[in-house]
Amino acid sequence: MDIKEIKKLKVGEVLEDINLKQYTTYKAGGIGKVLVIPNSINDLVKLLNYIKENKLKYKILGFGSNLIFTNEVYDGILIKLDKLNDVKIEGTKITVGAGYSLIKLSLLAAKNDLAGLEFASGIPGTVGGAVFMNAGAYKSDMGYIVTEIKVLTPDLEVKTMYNNELDFHYRTSFLQKNRDYVCLEATLVLYKGKKEAIMNVIRDRKLRRLESQPLEYPSAGSVFRNPEGDFAGRLIEEIGYKGKQIGGAMVSTKHANFIINVGGATGKDIKKLITDIQEKIKKEYNIELKVEQEFVE
Repeated sequence: MDIKEIKKLKVGEVLEDINLKQYTTYKAGGIGKVLVIPNSINDLVKLLNYIKENKLKYKILGFGSNLIFTNEVYDGILIKLDKLNDVKIEGTKITVGAGYSLIKLSLLAAKNDLAGLEFASGIPGTVGGAVFMNAGAYKSDMGYIVTEIKVLTPDLEVKTMYNNELDFHYRTSFLQKNRDYVCLEATLVLYKGKKEAIMNVIRDRKLRRLESQPLEYPSAGSVFRNPEGDFAGRLIEEIGYKGKQIGGAMVSTKHANFIINVGGATGKDIKKLITDIQEKIKKEYNIELKVEQEFVE
């Protein structure tokens, strides 16, 4: 990978040898060789064209709220879509760039008397990442409110995809299974509400999270999907793994489906703890716990 050539493309800001701890909510990870923040969709197309022509490894990075970098060096190109952050509100419809903060968007919706996005007020990701993951909470998720998205296809063409094409299911979507597609923008349809009532819901849920989740430590939220008819946290408690620690990674004593960085955790520590839990649950209950988070090598 020739960083000088990447800079010559003039597609946006290019950062070298970044500390990945600054780019993940786990605050864990080694060095990223290069990170590019494209100025526009056209610049993103130009960059991806260069990447594909040269068969380079790359990864689209949101706020790193679901990523675990497991190696000391990520030797591909990381791409952040921070500049794709336009937002437009028309009645109950919001059109928003993939790089926009989901928490910020939920507060903007409330300010404009729009309800339906309260579930996202504690999810520290980008809109694009939330669509990719079908992020959700409180029995709602992006699949309920996203009507269409603008994507970049594997052929680097901009295309609109509609809700019925996006295969939204519990913590998954078409984009997760087709990673050569990149979410550029999403259109959400909400419904009219009253700002104060919406903010009351947001405040109430924040208090509930503070009481039940270890928000004082770096983490990436729930580690495992809940198996049908059960809770991952309950199963982890049952096998006695609350407080279990490997290096700086620990199963939270407050909520067993959270792994927290209690100091100096590496991606390898977190991955080892996750796989240990999976193996133990499989052995004890014959249940395959599915990881909500993503390992990046």
